[in-house]
Amino acid sequence: MSWSRIRGHEHWVQAFADVVDRGRLAHAYLFAGPQGVGKKMFAEELTKTLLCEKPASKFAACDQCHSCVQVEAGTHPDVIRAARPEDRVEFPIAVMRTVLEQMALKPARGSHKIAIIDDADDLNEESANAFLKTLEEPPPNALLILIATDPEGQLPTIVSRCQVIRFQPLPVANVVEILRQQGVEQAKSEQLARLSGGSPGLALGLADSALWEFRQKMVEQLASARPNMVRLSKEWEAFVQEAGKDGGSQRRRSALCIDLLIDVLDNAVQYSVGVEPLALPPQEKAAVRTIAERYGQQRLLELVERCLEAKRHIDRMVQLVLADEALLDAFA
Repeated sequence: MSWSRIRGHEHWVQAFADVVDRGRLAHAYLFAGPQGVGKKMFAEELTKTLLCEKPASKFAACDQCHSCVQVEAGTHPDVIRAARPEDRVEFPIAVMRTVLEQMALKPARGSHKIAIIDDADDLNEESANAFLKTLEEPPPNALLILIATDPEGQLPTIVSRCQVIRFQPLPVANVVEILRQQGVEQAKSEQLARLSGGSPGLALGLADSALWEFRQKMVEQLASARPNMVRLSKEWEAFVQEAGKDGGSQRRRSALCIDLLIDVLDNAVQYSVGVEPLALPPQEKAAVRTIAERYGQQRLLELVERCLEAKRHIDRMVQLVLADEALLDAFA
């Protein structure tokens, strides 16, 4: 049923229902919030609801009409989706021009022409300024949705012309529910929900058992009497390449490995200040305690920052092998 897959953002569903009911839908929205919390899913559901030919209710798509099927399939002629290509650091002006040319056309069959711009954090000056012109003089029946992590990363002139919708991390219970629906067992769901920081997308990414097997290798190597970081670096590279030949899959896997490494370090920090980590897997306790003793609190905090820096490098398309090797060298 329409909107049933949206978790933790019910207040925004009701807010949009009220706006549409009053005929006050804005021409541009900026959906901002952490990655993986459902911003893009919300945008897709809103799109389907607005274009539905046989609404189940005043603000609920039927999920069965021709328009709903096309939106779900990504083939609706009045819906334009665009994102930064995986091999590019910024959102290219050429892609933005194509979007704007399509938006200038009248709706082919629906009541709206809708553009969903993903990766708005990566708009460069050219693409942002081109988009700004359309924001200032939007075509009739146009709806523009920008998806970003932080409004502060956008041009102030763009933010001022959009209604900002802030998506918060989901409560742990909601993330657990989503994971359970995906077949993840209860105890693992609770652990993943905690690690994800309220992001179902991240939690589902972390549910891969291969990641946890590699996490164990990281823990064992860092806790060994003579850590061999060269060996771990080679194992890391091989594991990342197993994600697939495309760079996007490899970068996502490397980022997830770093997330698990950060969790190990966070638990070690707790040991370093005399606190027993509550969510640490039992089989890792002795090894993580050793890691805490080896590095000490200050060095552990520095390593966490190096991990965060490595994730930023991965996101900014720094050569993956170099980013990963530089991170592991910090542990030597």
